[in-house]
Amino acid sequence: MSTERERMLRGEPYDTRDAELLALAHRARALVAKFAASASTDLVARREILADLLGSVGEEMWIEPPFFVDYGAHVHIGDRTFVNVNCVFLDSAEIRIGTDGLIAPAVQLLTATHPVRASERILPPTGRRQDSPYRTFAKPITIGDRVWLGAGAIVMPGVTIGDDVTIGAGSLVTTDIPSGALAFGHPCRVQRML
Repeated sequence: MSTERERMLRGEPYDTRDAELLALAHRARALVAKFAASASTDLVARREILADLLGSVGEEMWIEPPFFVDYGAHVHIGDRTFVNVNCVFLDSAEIRIGTDGLIAPAVQLLTATHPVRASERILPPTGRRQDSPYRTFAKPITIGDRVWLGAGAIVMPGVTIGDDVTIGAGSLVTTDIPSGALAFGHPCRVQRML
Protein backbone atom coordinates (compact mmCIF):
# COMPACT_ATOMS: atom_id res chain seq x y z
CA MET A 1 0.00 0.00 0.00
CA SER A 2 1.27 3.47 -0.90
CA THR A 3 2.01 6.17 1.62
CA GLU A 4 0.41 9.58 1.20
CA ARG A 5 3.83 10.99 0.32
CA GLU A 6 4.25 8.40 -2.46
CA ARG A 7 0.76 9.23 -3.74
CA MET A 8 1.58 12.95 -3.62
CA LEU A 9 4.81 12.53 -5.59
CA ARG A 10 3.01 10.42 -8.23
CA GLY A 11 0.49 13.22 -8.78
CA GLU A 12 -2.41 11.35 -7.19
CA PRO A 13 -4.84 12.85 -4.68
CA TYR A 14 -3.30 12.76 -1.22
CA ASP A 15 -4.15 13.70 2.35
CA THR A 16 -2.32 16.92 3.22
CA ARG A 17 -2.79 16.20 6.92
CA ASP A 18 -1.09 12.82 6.84
CA ALA A 19 1.21 12.35 9.86
CA GLU A 20 4.35 11.77 7.75
CA LEU A 21 3.68 14.85 5.60
CA LEU A 22 2.93 17.01 8.64
CA ALA A 23 6.18 15.86 10.28
CA LEU A 24 8.11 16.69 7.09
CA ALA A 25 6.42 20.12 6.90
CA HIS A 26 7.17 20.91 10.56
CA ARG A 27 10.80 19.84 10.04
CA ALA A 28 11.01 22.15 7.00
CA ARG A 29 9.61 25.09 8.96
CA ALA A 30 12.16 24.57 11.74
CA LEU A 31 15.03 24.44 9.24
CA VAL A 32 13.74 27.50 7.36
CA ALA A 33 13.61 29.42 10.67
CA LYS A 34 17.13 28.25 11.54
CA PHE A 35 18.35 29.31 8.09
CA ALA A 36 16.73 32.76 8.40
CA ALA A 37 18.31 33.22 11.86
CA SER A 38 21.80 32.23 10.69
CA ALA A 39 24.40 34.90 10.08
CA SER A 40 24.77 35.81 6.41
CA THR A 41 28.53 35.56 6.92
CA ASP A 42 28.38 31.96 8.20
CA LEU A 43 28.48 30.28 4.81
CA VAL A 44 29.31 26.83 6.19
CA ALA A 45 26.32 26.76 8.57
CA ARG A 46 23.97 28.09 5.90
CA ARG A 47 25.08 25.47 3.40
CA GLU A 48 24.64 22.69 5.97
CA ILE A 49 21.12 23.87 6.79
CA LEU A 50 20.17 24.00 3.10
CA ALA A 51 21.70 20.54 2.54
CA ASP A 52 19.46 19.21 5.35
CA LEU A 53 16.40 21.07 4.10
CA LEU A 54 16.49 20.57 0.33
CA GLY A 55 16.58 17.48 -1.85
CA SER A 56 19.84 18.65 -3.45
CA VAL A 57 21.90 21.83 -3.54
CA GLY A 58 24.40 22.72 -6.22
CA GLU A 59 27.83 24.23 -5.74
CA GLU A 60 27.81 27.97 -5.08
CA MET A 61 24.00 27.97 -4.97
CA TRP A 62 22.69 30.88 -2.86
CA ILE A 63 19.34 31.60 -1.20
CA GLU A 64 18.50 34.91 0.48
CA PRO A 65 16.04 34.62 3.37
CA PRO A 66 13.23 34.90 4.00
CA PHE A 67 12.48 31.78 1.98
CA PHE A 68 9.63 29.29 2.33
CA VAL A 69 9.14 25.67 1.30
CA ASP A 70 6.36 23.22 2.11
CA TYR A 71 8.63 20.21 2.60
CA GLY A 72 11.99 21.16 1.11
CA ALA A 73 12.94 17.55 0.40
CA HIS A 74 11.47 17.76 -3.11
CA VAL A 75 13.41 20.89 -4.15
CA HIS A 76 16.57 20.48 -6.24
CA ILE A 77 18.63 23.55 -7.15
CA GLY A 78 21.62 23.49 -9.50
CA ASP A 79 25.08 25.03 -9.35
CA ARG A 80 25.44 28.80 -9.08
CA THR A 81 21.70 29.48 -9.00
CA PHE A 82 20.68 32.53 -6.97
CA VAL A 83 17.32 32.69 -5.17
CA ASN A 84 16.47 36.18 -3.94
CA VAL A 85 14.30 37.22 -0.96
CA ASN A 86 10.68 36.24 -0.27
CA CYS A 87 10.51 33.24 -2.60
CA VAL A 88 7.92 30.51 -1.98
CA PHE A 89 8.47 26.98 -3.27
CA LEU A 90 5.47 24.75 -2.54
CA ASP A 91 7.06 21.38 -3.24
CA SER A 92 4.26 18.84 -3.00
CA ALA A 93 5.79 17.54 -6.24
CA GLU A 94 9.41 17.87 -7.31
CA ILE A 95 10.77 21.30 -8.17
CA ARG A 96 13.95 21.10 -10.25
CA ILE A 97 15.90 24.26 -11.03
CA GLY A 98 18.96 24.06 -13.29
CA THR A 99 22.34 25.74 -13.12
CA ASP A 100 23.19 29.45 -13.33
CA GLY A 101 19.61 30.52 -12.67
CA LEU A 102 18.35 33.83 -11.32
CA ILE A 103 15.20 33.65 -9.22
CA ALA A 104 14.15 37.23 -8.42
CA PRO A 105 12.35 38.43 -5.26
CA ALA A 106 8.87 37.11 -4.48
CA VAL A 107 8.87 34.34 -7.09
CA GLN A 108 6.40 31.54 -6.36
CA LEU A 109 6.81 27.97 -7.62
CA LEU A 110 3.52 26.21 -6.83
CA THR A 111 3.15 22.47 -7.42
CA ALA A 112 0.02 21.79 -5.36
CA THR A 113 -3.39 22.14 -6.94
CA HIS A 114 -7.05 21.17 -6.47
CA PRO A 115 -9.99 20.25 -8.68
CA VAL A 116 -11.71 23.30 -10.15
CA ARG A 117 -15.24 22.13 -9.29
CA ALA A 118 -16.10 22.70 -5.63
CA SER A 119 -18.04 19.42 -5.56
CA GLU A 120 -14.82 17.57 -6.47
CA ARG A 121 -12.50 19.76 -4.41
CA ILE A 122 -14.33 19.67 -1.05
CA LEU A 123 -14.84 16.23 0.38
CA PRO A 124 -18.09 15.50 2.21
CA PRO A 125 -17.49 14.71 5.90
CA THR A 126 -18.22 11.02 5.31
CA GLY A 127 -15.80 10.77 2.37
CA ARG A 128 -12.78 12.38 3.96
CA ARG A 129 -9.55 10.51 4.40
CA GLN A 130 -7.94 11.44 7.72
CA ASP A 131 -8.79 15.04 8.54
CA SER A 132 -8.24 16.83 5.24
CA PRO A 133 -11.43 18.42 3.91
CA TYR A 134 -9.92 19.10 0.45
CA ARG A 135 -8.84 16.95 -2.45
CA THR A 136 -5.27 17.94 -3.33
CA PHE A 137 -2.79 16.69 -5.91
CA ALA A 138 0.47 18.02 -7.29
CA LYS A 139 2.39 18.33 -10.55
CA PRO A 140 6.17 18.88 -10.81
CA ILE A 141 7.85 22.07 -11.97
CA THR A 142 11.05 21.92 -14.02
CA ILE A 143 13.19 24.97 -14.76
CA GLY A 144 16.16 24.64 -17.11
CA ASP A 145 19.66 26.08 -17.02
CA ARG A 146 20.40 29.81 -17.25
CA VAL A 147 16.80 30.84 -16.58
CA TRP A 148 15.87 34.23 -15.14
CA LEU A 149 12.49 34.39 -13.42
CA GLY A 150 11.62 38.07 -12.92
CA ALA A 151 10.34 39.51 -9.64
CA GLY A 152 6.92 38.30 -8.59
CA ALA A 153 6.62 35.64 -11.30
CA ILE A 154 4.30 32.77 -10.42
CA VAL A 155 4.91 29.34 -11.95
CA MET A 156 1.91 27.02 -11.77
CA PRO A 157 1.78 23.22 -11.30
CA GLY A 158 3.13 21.04 -14.11
CA VAL A 159 5.05 23.77 -15.95
CA THR A 160 8.39 23.13 -17.64
CA ILE A 161 10.59 26.09 -18.56
CA GLY A 162 13.42 25.33 -21.00
CA ASP A 163 17.04 26.50 -20.95
CA ASP A 164 18.12 30.12 -21.56
CA VAL A 165 14.67 31.57 -20.84
CA THR A 166 13.79 34.98 -19.41
CA ILE A 167 10.40 35.33 -17.73
CA GLY A 168 9.27 38.93 -17.18
CA ALA A 169 8.44 40.30 -13.76
CA GLY A 170 4.91 39.67 -12.55
CA SER A 171 4.20 36.94 -15.09
CA LEU A 172 1.75 34.11 -14.43
CA VAL A 173 3.30 31.02 -16.07
CA THR A 174 0.54 28.49 -16.75
CA THR A 175 2.01 26.59 -19.72
CA ASP A 176 5.43 25.27 -20.78
CA ILE A 177 7.93 27.78 -22.15
CA PRO A 178 10.44 26.57 -24.79
CA SER A 179 14.20 27.06 -24.52
CA GLY A 180 15.57 30.40 -25.65
CA ALA A 181 12.37 32.38 -25.17
CA LEU A 182 11.55 35.77 -23.70
CA ALA A 183 8.11 35.37 -22.16
CA PHE A 184 5.91 37.56 -20.00
CA GLY A 185 2.34 38.48 -19.25
CA HIS A 186 -0.88 37.37 -17.57
CA PRO A 187 -0.97 34.62 -18.69
CA CYS A 188 2.68 34.36 -19.66
CA ARG A 189 3.24 34.02 -23.41
CA VAL A 190 6.36 33.79 -25.55
CA GLN A 191 7.04 37.28 -26.93
CA ARG A 192 10.09 36.41 -29.01
CA MET A 193 13.03 34.04 -29.17
CA LEU A 194 16.33 35.30 -27.77
